[in-house]
Amino acid sequence: MSRGVATSARARRPASASIAGADLLALAAAKPRPRRTPAPPRNRGVLREVIDTLDGTVQGVVERGRRGSLDDRDPAFIESQLRWLQPLADIYFRGEVRDIERIPARGPVLVVGNHSGGLATPDTWVFMVNFLRHFGTQRGAYALAHNVVMGLPLAGRWLRKVGTLPAHPDAARDALRRRAAVLVYPGGDEDVFRPWSERNRIRLAGRTGFIRLALQERVPVQPVVSIGGHETVFVASDGRRLARTLGLERFRLKALPLVIAPPWGISPGDLLLHVPLPAKITVQVGEPIDFHAQFGALDARDPEVLWACYHYVERRMQTILDTLAAERRLPLLG
Repeated sequence: MSRGVATSARARRPASASIAGADLLALAAAKPRPRRTPAPPRNRGVLREVIDTLDGTVQGVVERGRRGSLDDRDPAFIESQLRWLQPLADIYFRGEVRDIERIPARGPVLVVGNHSGGLATPDTWVFMVNFLRHFGTQRGAYALAHNVVMGLPLAGRWLRKVGTLPAHPDAARDALRRRAAVLVYPGGDEDVFRPWSERNRIRLAGRTGFIRLALQERVPVQPVVSIGGHETVFVASDGRRLARTLGLERFRLKALPLVIAPPWGISPGDLLLHVPLPAKITVQVGEPIDFHAQFGALDARDPEVLWACYHYVERRMQTILDTLAAERRLPLLG
Protein backbone atom coordinates (compact mmCIF):
# COMPACT_ATOMS: atom_id res chain seq x y z
CA MET A 1 0.00 0.00 0.00
CA SER A 2 1.38 3.40 -0.92
CA ARG A 3 1.91 6.11 1.66
CA GLY A 4 -0.82 8.23 0.09
CA VAL A 5 -3.38 5.45 0.36
CA ALA A 6 -2.40 4.73 3.96
CA THR A 7 -2.76 8.41 4.88
CA SER A 8 -6.17 8.52 3.26
CA ALA A 9 -7.31 5.46 5.23
CA ARG A 10 -6.21 7.05 8.49
CA ALA A 11 -8.03 10.24 7.59
CA ARG A 12 -11.31 8.37 7.45
CA ARG A 13 -11.05 7.50 11.15
CA PRO A 14 -13.15 9.59 13.54
CA ALA A 15 -11.49 12.88 14.40
CA SER A 16 -12.02 12.13 18.09
CA ALA A 17 -9.54 9.25 18.05
CA SER A 18 -6.59 10.19 20.24
CA ILE A 19 -2.90 9.50 19.71
CA ALA A 20 -3.18 6.80 22.38
CA GLY A 21 -6.14 5.36 20.51
CA ALA A 22 -4.07 5.22 17.34
CA ASP A 23 -1.35 3.40 19.28
CA LEU A 24 -3.94 0.91 20.47
CA LEU A 25 -5.05 0.29 16.90
CA ALA A 26 -1.47 -0.60 16.04
CA LEU A 27 -1.94 -3.68 18.23
CA ALA A 28 -4.31 -5.07 15.62
CA ALA A 29 -1.32 -5.76 13.42
CA ALA A 30 0.65 -7.36 16.26
CA LYS A 31 -1.30 -10.59 16.10
CA PRO A 32 -3.38 -11.88 13.19
CA ARG A 33 -7.07 -12.40 13.72
CA PRO A 34 -7.84 -16.05 14.52
CA ARG A 35 -9.29 -17.81 11.51
CA ARG A 36 -11.96 -20.42 11.96
CA THR A 37 -11.08 -23.78 10.46
CA PRO A 38 -13.64 -24.49 7.73
CA ALA A 39 -16.07 -27.20 8.69
CA PRO A 40 -15.36 -30.50 6.95
CA PRO A 41 -17.91 -31.82 4.47
CA ARG A 42 -20.94 -33.04 6.34
CA ASN A 43 -21.56 -36.74 6.05
CA ARG A 44 -24.53 -38.59 7.45
CA GLY A 45 -22.79 -40.82 9.97
CA VAL A 46 -24.67 -42.72 12.65
CA LEU A 47 -23.68 -40.25 15.37
CA ARG A 48 -24.84 -37.33 13.27
CA GLU A 49 -28.15 -39.09 12.67
CA VAL A 50 -28.57 -39.33 16.44
CA ILE A 51 -27.79 -35.62 16.84
CA ASP A 52 -30.31 -34.74 14.14
CA THR A 53 -32.92 -36.90 15.85
CA LEU A 54 -32.35 -35.04 19.12
CA ASP A 55 -32.42 -31.67 17.36
CA GLY A 56 -35.88 -30.69 18.54
CA THR A 57 -35.17 -31.66 22.13
CA VAL A 58 -31.91 -29.72 22.31
CA GLN A 59 -33.43 -26.72 20.55
CA GLY A 60 -36.16 -26.76 23.18
CA VAL A 61 -33.54 -26.65 25.93
CA VAL A 62 -31.74 -23.79 24.17
CA GLU A 63 -34.98 -21.85 23.74
CA ARG A 64 -35.86 -22.35 27.41
CA GLY A 65 -32.38 -21.19 28.34
CA ARG A 66 -32.91 -17.83 26.63
CA ARG A 67 -35.49 -16.87 29.23
CA GLY A 68 -34.37 -14.98 32.27
CA SER A 69 -34.83 -11.81 34.25
CA LEU A 70 -32.61 -9.67 36.42
CA ASP A 71 -35.28 -9.98 39.08
CA ASP A 72 -34.81 -13.76 39.31
CA ARG A 73 -31.73 -13.10 41.45
CA ASP A 74 -32.58 -13.74 45.12
CA PRO A 75 -30.09 -12.34 47.68
CA ALA A 76 -31.65 -14.32 50.54
CA PHE A 77 -31.35 -17.54 48.55
CA ILE A 78 -27.72 -16.72 47.73
CA GLU A 79 -26.99 -16.26 51.44
CA SER A 80 -28.41 -19.71 52.14
CA GLN A 81 -26.31 -21.30 49.38
CA LEU A 82 -23.10 -19.73 50.66
CA ARG A 83 -23.30 -22.04 53.68
CA TRP A 84 -22.15 -24.96 51.54
CA LEU A 85 -20.39 -23.09 48.74
CA GLN A 86 -17.93 -21.43 51.13
CA PRO A 87 -16.48 -24.70 52.52
CA LEU A 88 -16.29 -26.03 48.96
CA ALA A 89 -14.30 -22.99 47.81
CA ASP A 90 -12.19 -22.51 50.94
CA ILE A 91 -11.43 -26.07 52.01
CA TYR A 92 -11.87 -28.40 49.05
CA PHE A 93 -10.29 -26.08 46.45
CA ARG A 94 -8.22 -24.04 48.94
CA GLY A 95 -9.44 -21.02 47.00
CA GLU A 96 -7.49 -17.78 47.06
CA VAL A 97 -8.66 -14.56 45.40
CA ARG A 98 -6.09 -11.78 45.29
CA ASP A 99 -6.71 -8.03 45.06
CA ILE A 100 -10.49 -8.31 44.95
CA GLU A 101 -10.64 -4.72 46.23
CA ARG A 102 -9.66 -3.62 42.71
CA ILE A 103 -13.25 -4.30 41.68
CA PRO A 104 -15.37 -1.19 42.37
CA ALA A 105 -17.70 -1.53 45.34
CA ARG A 106 -20.52 0.06 43.36
CA GLY A 107 -21.38 0.88 39.79
CA PRO A 108 -21.23 -1.11 36.56
CA VAL A 109 -18.17 -3.15 35.64
CA LEU A 110 -17.60 -5.92 33.10
CA VAL A 111 -15.59 -8.67 34.80
CA VAL A 112 -13.82 -10.78 32.16
CA GLY A 113 -12.40 -14.14 33.14
CA ASN A 114 -10.80 -17.27 31.77
CA HIS A 115 -12.90 -20.39 32.11
CA SER A 116 -11.62 -23.79 33.30
CA GLY A 117 -12.56 -27.18 34.64
CA GLY A 118 -15.26 -28.47 32.31
CA LEU A 119 -18.93 -28.18 33.21
CA ALA A 120 -18.14 -27.98 36.93
CA THR A 121 -16.32 -24.61 36.40
CA PRO A 122 -14.86 -24.60 39.93
CA ASP A 123 -12.93 -21.36 39.39
CA THR A 124 -16.25 -19.55 38.90
CA TRP A 125 -17.50 -20.65 42.30
CA VAL A 126 -14.24 -19.82 44.04
CA PHE A 127 -14.35 -16.31 42.61
CA MET A 128 -18.05 -15.71 43.23
CA VAL A 129 -17.91 -16.95 46.82
CA ASN A 130 -15.12 -14.50 47.57
CA PHE A 131 -16.85 -11.71 45.65
CA LEU A 132 -20.08 -12.16 47.62
CA ARG A 133 -18.21 -12.45 50.90
CA HIS A 134 -16.31 -9.23 50.19
CA PHE A 135 -19.11 -7.08 48.73
CA GLY A 136 -22.20 -8.75 50.20
CA THR A 137 -25.17 -10.22 48.38
CA GLN A 138 -26.85 -6.82 48.01
CA ARG A 139 -24.13 -5.67 45.58
CA GLY A 140 -25.67 -6.26 42.16
CA ALA A 141 -23.73 -9.08 40.53
CA TYR A 142 -24.57 -11.38 37.63
CA ALA A 143 -22.79 -14.01 35.57
CA LEU A 144 -23.56 -15.13 32.02
CA ALA A 145 -23.95 -18.81 31.12
CA HIS A 146 -24.59 -20.81 27.96
CA ASN A 147 -28.24 -21.23 26.98
CA VAL A 148 -27.95 -25.03 27.06
CA VAL A 149 -26.94 -24.89 30.73
CA MET A 150 -29.58 -22.28 31.53
CA GLY A 151 -32.22 -24.43 29.83
CA LEU A 152 -31.72 -27.46 32.09
CA PRO A 153 -34.81 -27.73 34.33
CA LEU A 154 -33.26 -27.88 37.82
CA ALA A 155 -29.85 -26.35 37.17
CA GLY A 156 -31.30 -23.44 35.21
CA ARG A 157 -33.71 -22.50 37.99
CA TRP A 158 -30.95 -22.66 40.61
CA LEU A 159 -28.57 -20.61 38.47
CA ARG A 160 -31.15 -17.89 37.89
CA LYS A 161 -31.74 -17.54 41.63
CA VAL A 162 -28.02 -17.09 42.32
CA GLY A 163 -27.76 -14.39 39.64
CA THR A 164 -26.95 -16.15 36.37
CA LEU A 165 -28.27 -14.80 33.07
CA PRO A 166 -28.41 -16.27 29.56
CA ALA A 167 -25.26 -15.37 27.63
CA HIS A 168 -26.60 -12.59 25.43
CA PRO A 169 -25.44 -8.97 25.01
CA ASP A 170 -28.89 -7.62 25.87
CA ALA A 171 -28.92 -9.45 29.20
CA ALA A 172 -25.47 -8.13 30.08
CA ARG A 173 -26.41 -4.61 28.94
CA ASP A 174 -29.52 -4.57 31.12
CA ALA A 175 -27.48 -5.65 34.15
CA LEU A 176 -24.81 -3.02 33.53
CA ARG A 177 -27.49 -0.34 33.25
CA ARG A 178 -28.64 -1.41 36.69
CA ARG A 179 -25.10 -0.60 37.82
CA ALA A 180 -24.23 -4.23 38.46
CA ALA A 181 -21.00 -6.18 38.13
CA VAL A 182 -21.32 -8.63 35.23
CA LEU A 183 -19.06 -11.68 34.93
CA VAL A 184 -18.44 -12.93 31.39
CA TYR A 185 -16.31 -15.72 29.97
CA PRO A 186 -15.80 -14.81 26.30
CA GLY A 187 -14.06 -18.11 25.50
CA GLY A 188 -17.15 -20.10 26.47
CA ASP A 189 -17.03 -23.83 25.78
CA GLU A 190 -13.88 -23.48 23.66
CA ASP A 191 -12.10 -22.15 26.74
CA VAL A 192 -13.60 -24.36 29.44
CA PHE A 193 -12.86 -27.48 27.36
CA ARG A 194 -9.41 -26.53 26.06
CA PRO A 195 -6.95 -29.45 26.26
CA TRP A 196 -5.09 -30.00 29.52
CA SER A 197 -1.84 -29.20 27.70
CA GLU A 198 -3.18 -25.66 27.19
CA ARG A 199 -4.33 -25.20 30.77
CA ASN A 200 -2.08 -22.16 31.19
CA ARG A 201 -3.22 -20.43 28.01
CA ILE A 202 -5.85 -17.73 27.74
CA ARG A 203 -8.32 -18.74 25.05
CA LEU A 204 -10.93 -16.04 24.47
CA ALA A 205 -11.75 -17.65 21.11
CA GLY A 206 -11.49 -14.42 19.10
CA ARG A 207 -14.85 -13.20 20.41
CA THR A 208 -15.06 -9.42 20.59
CA GLY A 209 -18.66 -9.02 21.75
CA PHE A 210 -17.57 -8.17 25.29
CA ILE A 211 -15.34 -5.40 23.95
CA ARG A 212 -18.18 -3.93 21.91
CA LEU A 213 -20.40 -3.99 24.99
CA ALA A 214 -17.80 -2.31 27.21
CA LEU A 215 -17.19 0.45 24.66
CA GLN A 216 -20.88 1.04 24.01
CA GLU A 217 -21.78 1.20 27.70
CA ARG A 218 -18.55 3.01 28.62
CA VAL A 219 -17.79 0.64 31.49
CA PRO A 220 -14.39 -0.65 32.62
CA VAL A 221 -13.19 -4.15 31.81
CA GLN A 222 -11.92 -5.94 34.91
CA PRO A 223 -9.63 -8.89 34.07
CA VAL A 224 -9.95 -11.83 36.46
CA VAL A 225 -7.52 -14.67 35.82
CA SER A 226 -7.57 -18.05 37.52
CA ILE A 227 -5.26 -21.03 37.67
CA GLY A 228 -5.89 -24.52 39.02
CA GLY A 229 -9.41 -25.01 37.71
CA HIS A 230 -8.12 -26.94 34.71
CA GLU A 231 -6.22 -29.28 37.02
CA THR A 232 -9.48 -30.54 38.52
CA VAL A 233 -10.18 -32.52 35.33
CA PHE A 234 -8.16 -33.94 32.44
CA VAL A 235 -9.38 -32.79 29.03
CA ALA A 236 -7.67 -35.03 26.49
CA SER A 237 -9.17 -33.26 23.47
CA ASP A 238 -11.48 -30.30 23.02
CA GLY A 239 -13.30 -32.06 20.16
CA ARG A 240 -13.86 -28.88 18.15
CA ARG A 241 -13.49 -30.67 14.83
CA LEU A 242 -15.95 -33.35 15.93
CA ALA A 243 -18.42 -30.68 17.05
CA ARG A 244 -18.27 -29.08 13.60
CA THR A 245 -18.65 -32.44 11.88
CA LEU A 246 -21.78 -33.19 13.91
CA GLY A 247 -23.25 -29.77 13.25
CA LEU A 248 -23.35 -28.78 16.92
CA GLU A 249 -22.81 -25.13 16.04
CA ARG A 250 -26.57 -24.92 15.48
CA PHE A 251 -26.79 -25.14 19.29
CA ARG A 252 -23.93 -22.63 19.75
CA LEU A 253 -21.70 -25.51 20.86
CA LYS A 254 -18.14 -25.31 19.56
CA ALA A 255 -16.59 -28.20 21.48
CA LEU A 256 -17.33 -31.86 22.22
CA PRO A 257 -14.44 -32.81 24.50
CA LEU A 258 -13.06 -36.09 25.69
CA VAL A 259 -12.90 -35.72 29.47
CA ILE A 260 -11.16 -38.06 31.89
CA ALA A 261 -12.25 -37.63 35.50
CA PRO A 262 -13.86 -39.47 38.41
CA PRO A 263 -16.19 -41.21 38.90
CA TRP A 264 -16.78 -42.36 35.31
CA GLY A 265 -13.25 -42.34 33.96
CA ILE A 266 -13.89 -41.35 30.34
CA SER A 267 -16.80 -38.97 29.77
CA PRO A 268 -17.43 -37.86 26.17
CA GLY A 269 -18.60 -34.26 26.12
CA ASP A 270 -18.51 -34.18 29.94
CA LEU A 271 -22.17 -35.11 29.58
CA LEU A 272 -22.05 -37.46 32.56
CA LEU A 273 -20.61 -34.64 34.67
CA HIS A 274 -17.70 -35.44 36.95
CA VAL A 275 -16.32 -34.97 40.44
CA PRO A 276 -13.62 -32.26 40.28
CA LEU A 277 -10.26 -33.14 41.76
CA PRO A 278 -9.28 -30.99 44.78
CA ALA A 279 -6.75 -28.76 43.04
CA LYS A 280 -5.77 -25.48 44.62
CA ILE A 281 -7.41 -22.61 42.73
CA THR A 282 -5.90 -19.13 42.74
CA VAL A 283 -7.66 -16.14 41.21
CA GLN A 284 -5.87 -12.88 40.47
CA VAL A 285 -7.92 -9.72 39.92
CA GLY A 286 -6.12 -7.43 37.51
CA GLU A 287 -6.15 -3.67 37.19
CA PRO A 288 -9.31 -2.33 35.53
CA ILE A 289 -9.11 -1.25 31.89
CA ASP A 290 -11.12 1.83 30.92
CA PHE A 291 -10.55 2.06 27.19
CA HIS A 292 -12.14 5.47 26.69
CA ALA A 293 -10.21 6.98 29.60
CA GLN A 294 -6.90 5.41 28.58
CA PHE A 295 -7.07 5.68 24.80
CA GLY A 296 -9.61 8.39 24.03
CA ALA A 297 -12.87 8.02 22.15
CA LEU A 298 -13.04 4.66 20.36
CA ASP A 299 -15.61 3.58 17.80
CA ALA A 300 -17.35 0.38 18.93
CA ARG A 301 -18.49 -0.19 15.32
CA ASP A 302 -14.95 -0.39 13.95
CA PRO A 303 -13.76 -4.03 13.68
CA GLU A 304 -10.13 -2.91 13.94
CA VAL A 305 -10.86 -1.13 17.20
CA LEU A 306 -12.65 -4.19 18.58
CA TRP A 307 -9.82 -6.51 17.61
CA ALA A 308 -7.14 -4.20 19.02
CA CYS A 309 -8.96 -3.88 22.35
CA TYR A 310 -9.56 -7.64 22.41
CA HIS A 311 -5.87 -8.31 21.89
CA TYR A 312 -4.99 -5.77 24.59
CA VAL A 313 -7.20 -7.59 27.14
CA GLU A 314 -6.03 -11.03 26.06
CA ARG A 315 -2.38 -10.04 26.34
CA ARG A 316 -2.95 -8.49 29.77
CA MET A 317 -4.67 -11.65 30.99
CA GLN A 318 -1.99 -13.93 29.57
CA THR A 319 0.69 -11.95 31.42
CA ILE A 320 -1.19 -12.47 34.68
CA LEU A 321 -1.63 -16.18 33.99
CA ASP A 322 2.06 -16.57 33.15
CA THR A 323 2.91 -15.07 36.53
CA LEU A 324 0.53 -17.42 38.34
CA ALA A 325 1.89 -20.42 36.43
CA ALA A 326 5.46 -19.51 37.38
CA GLU A 327 4.46 -19.62 41.06
CA ARG A 328 2.88 -23.04 40.76
CA ARG A 329 5.00 -25.96 41.89
CA LEU A 330 2.94 -29.02 40.99
CA PRO A 331 -0.49 -29.66 39.45
CA LEU A 332 -3.23 -30.14 42.05
CA LEU A 333 -0.95 -29.12 44.92
CA GLY A 334 -0.45 -25.55 43.75
